[in-house]
Amino acid sequence: MELWAMRIPEAGTVVAQAERAERLGWDGITFTDSQNLVADPFVAVALAGAATERLRFATGVTNAHTRHPAALATIAATVQEATGGRFVLGIGRGDTALFHLGLEPMRVVRFAELVTELQIYLAGGTVDCDGRPSRLRWLDRARQPKVPLDVAASGPRVIDFAARTAERVTLAVGADPDRIVWALDLARKAAADAGRDPSEISFGAYVSVGCHPDLDVARELISGAVAAFAHFSSMPGSTGAGLAEADRAVVAEVGRRYDSNEHLSNDAAHTEALRPEFVDRFAVVGPPDVCAQRLRALADLGLERFVITSASFGADPDLARASQQLLEHELLPALREGD
Repeated sequence: MELWAMRIPEAGTVVAQAERAERLGWDGITFTDSQNLVADPFVAVALAGAATERLRFATGVTNAHTRHPAALATIAATVQEATGGRFVLGIGRGDTALFHLGLEPMRVVRFAELVTELQIYLAGGTVDCDGRPSRLRWLDRARQPKVPLDVAASGPRVIDFAARTAERVTLAVGADPDRIVWALDLARKAAADAGRDPSEISFGAYVSVGCHPDLDVARELISGAVAAFAHFSSMPGSTGAGLAEADRAVVAEVGRRYDSNEHLSNDAAHTEALRPEFVDRFAVVGPPDVCAQRLRALADLGLERFVITSASFGADPDLARASQQLLEHELLPALREGD
């Protein structure tokens, strides 16, 4: 079981974040990419990679709009070289990075077109750019393996595309086992239909974890993150596929109210649409032993990797620190014991 932490690439703290994560036993860090809100994740990976030895890194996630596929592939391959092959390029349709440019998330068809080109570039292949052959010629001198492509997926069309195209698929569908099974079944079928062996794809999931013995506190600590991931299931074109009827209604209401200016904030008005029973299914909450049991059960469904989000913006600092202590010093060791 791979355990990754989601972090923000603050320019002054990325090295300390990476050194601490490696010391605590995390397998990797995903750095968010939202140019109007945080520093550049690729620079952060280069800095953090130089300060660590085994920790892996990923973008969680970048998008195919703010950088041309050739430019995105070349910066990804550059940090792959700089980190000695410890980088994964995580990509999605785009959320706040596009919102702050006045844009909506990419349509799935266009997303698939650009990510297909990106995958060709990453593999050293040639893309036809209006009749001009285009490839990253400098990759002929690269020493590290191809950068693995990881597609963040929540809806059926993106899951289908990801399973046909990428080396890694990270589900953003919540932590309800029924919905995880739905997504994995869809992905495995799509891979097989494309002539791929589903067992060769690394499947993971983004999971919000509120680790605290008081359930109300645990839910509140991660309400901003839970709302954000629920919002991903209600983006333009989404149908709430794979969700139970009651959960589909909650997700739709979160999406209707969602204010991207308050992204990942516990204080956002859109978190009021969440219900305790929804959070309990859509996230992982409770004391360390309960959280460990939930995550192991999800792993048993076929997930080999978790990207964990913990306390969101606006959380009570003392409660957030206590939760983080439980997560890192009790939950992580408990999960490692089960490996």
